[in-house]
Amino acid sequence: MKIAIVCDSFKESLSAISVAEAIQVGFQEIFPDAEFIARPAADGGEGTVSALVSATNGKLVEVSVTGPLGAPVNSFYGVTGDGRTAVIEMAAAAGLEMLSSGQRDPGRTTTRGVGDLIRHALDDGCRHFIIGLGGSATNDGAAGLAQALGARFLDEQGQELEAGGLALRRLARIDLSNMEPRLAECTVEVACDVDNPLLGTEGASAVFGPQKGASAELVEALDAALVVYARRLEEDLGKKVGDIPGAGAAGGAGAGTLAFLNSRLRPGFEIVSEMLGLEEILRSVDLVITGEGRIDGQTIRGKTPAGVAALARRLGKPVIAFGGSLGPEVEKVHDAGIEAVFASVSRPCTLAEALAEARPNLIRAARNVAATLRLGMTLDRETGTT
Repeated sequence: MKIAIVCDSFKESLSAISVAEAIQVGFQEIFPDAEFIARPAADGGEGTVSALVSATNGKLVEVSVTGPLGAPVNSFYGVTGDGRTAVIEMAAAAGLEMLSSGQRDPGRTTTRGVGDLIRHALDDGCRHFIIGLGGSATNDGAAGLAQALGARFLDEQGQELEAGGLALRRLARIDLSNMEPRLAECTVEVACDVDNPLLGTEGASAVFGPQKGASAELVEALDAALVVYARRLEEDLGKKVGDIPGAGAAGGAGAGTLAFLNSRLRPGFEIVSEMLGLEEILRSVDLVITGEGRIDGQTIRGKTPAGVAALARRLGKPVIAFGGSLGPEVEKVHDAGIEAVFASVSRPCTLAEALAEARPNLIRAARNVAATLRLGMTLDRETGTT
């Protein structure tokens, strides 16, 4: 039997490769002669850098960049094994989890650090970029990113705007005369799993602003600022991007990367799947195992297990999944192609205990599922059924 294990991380407890390895340990106890292919995966959010660096024998690059409130922060990006592909997580330089609840203010936060990462990767020789938009603390339409790469955002007096989404209300002109010239040599893929436009009731400010600390009044002001921003992108740069699905992702960073990086917005799992060659891997196996930290009704909306299941279903391969926990409407994953789903937690416990015991719990759960699978196979042989 040949088994592919393709999992996302269990947040705050196990990396994606650690999840896959734990499941393999449990299964090998019951199927010692099985062949396993374990791969870390991600959907473009947290863990994407780790997954692609690990899978391609790449490297992790640590660097100090501008943080979401302007102060220097320690950040990182990945370079895959080809030496030319940089993998960047927006959350590593402009992430919501970098700020306390009292610091969250999408009117002031900036994506400049993401641009710092791009510039550093350019210096490192990278010309292909994969940028994951998940987890941002910002609403500046990636203006800060563009500033780090040489763009100037000017008010009516010709003065440069300060950082943050609210400042865009005073934007009178965009000047790209000093824009980083090496960008013309690059291809940029942006992992984007939402289809929100830039503006309006379904746009960046209204949908994602409250999650980042915006009041109702601030949401209205931020949307008005992005209206000005969209007009300037169109009139100054000839880029009409506000209505493109995904333009509103990460506080309008979808629109900004389209305008300044000539990016292509794609589902995160699709990008990762291609990089890892998952289709060829799954084509060769008998069983597919996937998982993530919490599996619930939201899993089917672009998360790693749903992507793995969709690919496996197309290839006619059965899929089971493990989660650190199972949440509301978890039964929806069955319609997405996951035949069975299991929680690894084995007893009532606190979150801290579940995180601390994640690996032994997962090994135990995988071993028990494998034993059940072996029992079913034995019964099939004894009864002559298939």
